[in-house]
Order: sequence, then structure tokens, then C-alpha cells
Amino acid sequence: MDSVSIGLWVTGFMLFFVIIGMRVAFAAAIAGFIGLVWIFSAKMGFERGVVVAMKMAGTIPHSKVSTLALSLIPTFILIGFLAYHAGLTRALFEAAKRWVGWLPGGMGVATVFSAAGFAAVSGASVATSAVFARIAIPEMLQLGYDKRFAAGVVAASGTLASLIPPSAILVIYAIIVEQDVGALLMAGFLPGMVSALIYGGLVVFLAKTKKDFGPPVTGYSWKQRFESLPGTLPIFFVVGIIVVCIYGGVGTPTEAGSLGAFVILCMALWKGMTGGELKSALLETAKLTVMIFTIIWGVLLYVRFLGFADLPSAFSDWITGLEQSPMITLILILLAYALLGMFAIWFGIIVVKMAELCLITPPIGLNCFVVAGVRDECSVQDVFHGVTPFFVADFLTIALLIALPQIVLWLPGLMGFS
Repeated sequence: MDSVSIGLWVTGFMLFFVIIGMRVAFAAAIAGFIGLVWIFSAKMGFERGVVVAMKMAGTIPHSKVSTLALSLIPTFILIGFLAYHAGLTRALFEAAKRWVGWLPGGMGVATVFSAAGFAAVSGASVATSAVFARIAIPEMLQLGYDKRFAAGVVAASGTLASLIPPSAILVIYAIIVEQDVGALLMAGFLPGMVSALIYGGLVVFLAKTKKDFGPPVTGYSWKQRFESLPGTLPIFFVVGIIVVCIYGGVGTPTEAGSLGAFVILCMALWKGMTGGELKSALLETAKLTVMIFTIIWGVLLYVRFLGFADLPSAFSDWITGLEQSPMITLILILLAYALLGMFAIWFGIIVVKMAELCLITPPIGLNCFVVAGVRDECSVQDVFHGVTPFFVADFLTIALLIALPQIVLWLPGLMGFS
């Protein structure tokens, strides 16, 4: 059997593992290891093939953990959890409620925009969903919003952390495909804002077309609105630090994340964060970091196997050899992007936006399980039902990014990234 056929069989094994409920990290790692053993055994015998495969599999965790760029992930996640314990998240939600709560479906719109603001200091979609499940859902339920919509808007809004820098997924993507981390982080900013605006517009549309959707929040004076702004300033201060470090050449993205985490820690301690809250923030950061690192190791083992199987090149040759319009080719690429080797910045943002969609797609949409886990009154089925309208918003965003690639490329070009 040739290497491409082995690649197809092993990929089928991995998909089977995922379908039966195995976690993606372990499914990719097991499939990748089986594939390496298969490939090497065909060339040098079974015993020698197993030894070579084990040695190769053993080098991946160390080589990637020792990568400086990967240290971005725990610092970005820590920023988010510290911001929550410092009360900055609630201040951000309160400000959004006072400024946009008067719109139809105002609490949903406030959730979207405050989650976008929180995403600018938290690199993890899961953390964003968990935080706003605690803050936004109780207030929406108290006002009479449907619990499925309340859970759905939180789960969908959490995905904004995948694009808006600092984004852990963008960092992971940059490491795997060997692209500039700073360029990808800057490229995700405007698409993330566009996605938030489309989400907000969708909430307004739903509120106008459905009866008893949920009342707007009114009664705030201009004075009260402006009084809510100072509490959000630390968020924008940290965002400014990260952007200046990356754009101004003051430091690397890793240093920017570390400095941001230190500033947020100082703010949290000044606001009275207890030792128990600090311990909780550190433990949550460690748990989420380990989960992400495990996924990276498993996926990279599978990617290493794909390289030896020569499957990406064969698949790419097949796609480019088809006689069809460029748009059809692009759609096929989007459906199978994980198997291709197209790693330009614009395509990277499209891929990450697709990854956002996967975070709310049944049956394994991670954000939906997180929201259901935080809120006892919402089942996983409720959350999946609630996120359904946001698929339309995501497809609209993807179409817009395809039609207007400058949304992705303008900011990195302005900042001098190639």
C-alpha cells in the first residue's frame, strides 16, 4: 500500500475515534502514531518502525513546549481569569448594558459587545464563555429572555476570543504553520470586530421579528452611562500595552502577554483580590493551558504523519487539477482546510473563523458544553438550540472576509507585517 493510501486510512481512523466520542487531542495523537508505525514499518520492518515512530513521537512535546511563542498561551489565558477576579468583566458588562441596552434585544447586544471587549484581554474562547455564563445569563433570565437564547448568545460571543487578539488559537495556528505570530494577531482584530457587529445586528433582528423576545434596558441617563466608563479603562489600558509592544517593537508578543498579565495582576490585588481567588485564577489557567497544549501535541503528531504520508501535497494537487471555477475551489478548500498547506495570513484568519464555528457546532461544540456546565438551568440541548441563528451570522462574516480580503490584510500591512 502506498503512503497516500495509508494517509487516507489513518485519517479515517481518526474521524472514527472522534465520532465515537474520543477527545480530539487523543484521537489525533493515536491516529498519528499508528500512521507513523505503519509508514516506517512498510520501509524498515515492524520492530524498527515502532522504535522510530516512538522516538519521533517522544520529541514533539519537548520541542514544542520549548518554543518561546507557545508561552503566549498561558499568559493570555491568565489575563482573562485575573480580569474576571478583578471585577473588570462585570464593569465591562455593566458599561455595555448602559450604552446599548436600549436597543431591541439590548441585553443580548450588551453581552456580545462586552464579550468582544473581554476577548481583547483573554485569549481563550472557553474562558470567555465561562465568565459570561456567570455574569450575563442570570441578568437575561431575570428580564424574561428565553434561556436557550441567553445561553446561545453567550456561547457564540465566546468565540470572538478566537479572532480578537490576544488569541490562543491564532498563536497555535501560527506555530503549526510557521507564520509570524504578531502578523496573525493583528490580522484578527478587524475581522473580530466585524464578527461582533454582525452578531449584534443579528440579535437586534431577532428581537424585532420575534414576540416576547426580551425587553430592552432603559432608564439610564447620560451621566450614568459616562460614569460606567472608568471601570472599563483598565481593559483598554492592557489592550494598548499589548498592541504597542507588538506594533511598536518594544517587545515580542510573549513579552507583551507577560506584561499584560502583570498589570492585570496588580489591578486585581489593588481591587482586593483574595488569595483564594488568585489560586483559582492560577488553577483555571493551568487546566486550560494543559488542555490546549495536549491538543497541540496530538495535532502536531498527526501533522507529522501527514508529512510522511505526503497526503497534503496529493490532496492539493487533486484540488488544483480540477476543472472548475476558483470560487468552487475555495469552497472545497474551506471544507478540508485542515488537510491543505495554504498558510497565508488571509487564509489563516478564514481558518480560525471556521474554527470559531466549530466551537458552537453540535455534537462537540466546546463552548456549548462549557456554558451548560456553568449554568444548571441550561442543558446542552438548550445551548445548541440557542446558537443556531448565529451560524447565519458566521457564514455572513466568512462571505464578507472572502469578498473583502482587505478587512484582514489592511491592519497588518499598516503595521509593516509582510
